[in-house]
Amino acid sequence: MEVKRASAEGPVIAGFSGRGFRVDEGVYEGLLITPERADGWTPPPIEELTEADLVPVLGLDPQPEFLLLGTGKTLVRPPRALTAALGAKGIGIEAMDSRAAARAWGVLRAELRWIAGALYPLD
Repeated sequence: MEVKRASAEGPVIAGFSGRGFRVDEGVYEGLLITPERADGWTPPPIEELTEADLVPVLGLDPQPEFLLLGTGKTLVRPPRALTAALGAKGIGIEAMDSRAAARAWGVLRAELRWIAGALYPLD
């Protein structure tokens, strides 16, 4: 599937490929993405996700407005401890299935929103 986007600064999720996401010239099954870069990610099971797993995207300066969390094929609520830990730092979490998160990334970045994303593989 091709995802059409308005112009945005930084990495753009251009579509889906198999279990993953096409970003610029790469394909990533799991994806950590910021306005500055995109990297492959091998996430733990969602119920074991912690702040430590997200350090590469939460270290933005300034910190991201919120974390866009794509939880795979379906929406899964993130662990309460993770939500509380990020909330204590002033970072919210917007969880949705990974396809919706990929589409939301493009819309939000076209608005130049300063966000971070962590997307689980699509299956």
